[in-house]
Amino acid sequence: MNTLDWTGFEARDVQVNGVTQHLRLSADWDSGRPVLVLLHGFPQTHVMWRRVAQALRPHFRLVLPDLRGYGDSSRLPGTPDHAQASKRAMAADVVAVMDTLGVDRFLLCGHDRGGRVAHRLALDHPARVQRLCVIDIAPTLDMYAATDMAFARAYYHWFHLIQPAPLPETMIGGSALPYLHAKLGGWGAGGLGHIEAGALAEYERCFCRPEAIHSACEDYRASAGIDLEHDRTSRERGERIACDTLVLWGAKGVVQRLFDPLALWRAQCGATVSGWAMDAGHFIPEEGPEATAAELLAFFGKTNP
Repeated sequence: MNTLDWTGFEARDVQVNGVTQHLRLSADWDSGRPVLVLLHGFPQTHVMWRRVAQALRPHFRLVLPDLRGYGDSSRLPGTPDHAQASKRAMAADVVAVMDTLGVDRFLLCGHDRGGRVAHRLALDHPARVQRLCVIDIAPTLDMYAATDMAFARAYYHWFHLIQPAPLPETMIGGSALPYLHAKLGGWGAGGLGHIEAGALAEYERCFCRPEAIHSACEDYRASAGIDLEHDRTSRERGERIACDTLVLWGAKGVVQRLFDPLALWRAQCGATVSGWAMDAGHFIPEEGPEATAAELLAFFGKTNP
């Protein structure tokens, strides 16, 4: 099995908001460099950033959490409104971690579900985010509102995972490993080939257990319910992302094929929005870690400590 390179990072568990937030952060925390938070997506953990993080380590103090419900962070039982898995709750965890670390303002990047957490964090805590990057998503409300046959076929998991418990949990739990491999291999442009054995083993360890599958379903149930309520309220109030934002998406993925991500994000931002398609499928940071790191450095590197 390949050993993952975490040179220059330390693992830590932080207690915030009644949950344990597992994370890795730069070992040279006293360097004074800008702080960059990287948020992962489904069905992964902070491990997805491993190669990007090594490339960015000389330039930033990095914080890589496992979102609540994922990886080695706490998994809470589901509630009727799924508020415990809302993007607002996940964003509040990230802010509480930064408070614990003594960081007031930080740079923020999220892929997939992590991008949706980052979006909510930028709306709920605008003074905390210096710059924002979202990777391979369009705003949740817009994606659901545009649902048609093409989108439902491509993102069938959005509609499967939101079914009442324990139906999807039971269906996935019976074949968790093939399900995980189908997601990791099917959404990327190169199948499972872009994932080293050590990283794949971590995803398998963290996903293929009942409580993890339930937490993932709760994440999606929240997105189809309470998260949409929060998003609608924000739009009704005229709340928009206040910081400069970079949007990256895969040229070989569903977002490219079915949406205009740049236009959709510009409609939700009150600052400058730039972005373009990357030569990848959905898992851009793993399919092209060097290119991803270069884009993030070019965008976030313009901010001084």
